[in-house]
Amino acid sequence: MKRLVAVAVACAVIAMLGVLAFSEPGESSAEVRLTRQLDGSMVLANRGGDAPVLDVYEDFDCPVCKDMHAKVDPTIQRLARAGKVKVVFHAVTIFLDEPMRSNSVRAAAAARCVPESSWLAFRDELYAIQPAPHGEASGFTVEELVQAARKAGAQVDTCVRDQSYAESHLAETAKVRLEGTPTLLLDGKLLGGEAFDPEALERAITGGVGVTV
Repeated sequence: MKRLVAVAVACAVIAMLGVLAFSEPGESSAEVRLTRQLDGSMVLANRGGDAPVLDVYEDFDCPVCKDMHAKVDPTIQRLARAGKVKVVFHAVTIFLDEPMRSNSVRAAAAARCVPESSWLAFRDELYAIQPAPHGEASGFTVEELVQAARKAGAQVDTCVRDQSYAESHLAETAKVRLEGTPTLLLDGKLLGGEAFDPEALERAITGGVGVTV
């Protein structure tokens, strides 16, 4: 009996640690989860909340996306975990020319292989190893992507090497009409310069009003 009680307590502690690991101090985010949708997009949100929706369209081979990621991603994730915004990450392939197009497809297909628990960390790894110089460097090789996934805590070697989701990624990308990346929409309204300014972006989100350009 004592052993059963001890196991139950240990499980409760582990569950609580899991919640805390996904939260920021002083903020309640017990209902915030990262979930994959059928189209491959990733939603970071409080499922029971009624927060504004921030759609983030990004191409992992896009240097401007990498710049935006560095500047505002911590703010976006903090607000999502606080229940103040529902974030939908859309990985797309915007480039038509090589080697950028193939770079982008390999990275996005690999991201579809990575489980939800490791996806945000894998996204960080992708931007860290983005091929450079842009327009010239061929990168995001399958072996580099395998290693990036492992570093993020996911062992999905076969899926990455086989590019299992390349075709479905391109099919979903073909449904999206964008002029470029990154593209951020707040409740359907296009954001401009505030997409690169953490304070301005937070004001737009918490004010509930998108700024059109």
